[in-house]
Amino acid sequence: MLPIHLRIDRTERLLRMLEQDAPLLAVRLSELTPERQKSTKKYAAELTAKAHAELNALREEKAFWEWTDAAPHAAD
Repeated sequence: MLPIHLRIDRTERLLRMLEQDAPLLAVRLSELTPERQKSTKKYAAELTAKAHAELNALREEKAFWEWTDAAPHAAD
């Protein structure tokens, strides 16, 4: 499994790509039927929402591990 910071970086990169591609997506979809446009836009929105949720979960996981590592541990 990849380290948490790499997973966060990849998810952030995916989100940037999706958000930057949104205007171009509309241009690419213009040749499709309205039904296909709607379906594709819905899929893109769902993918973006899942990526946001994944990023939030990864950030929470990272914060948890940072907190646990910083907590004092009992001496052996």
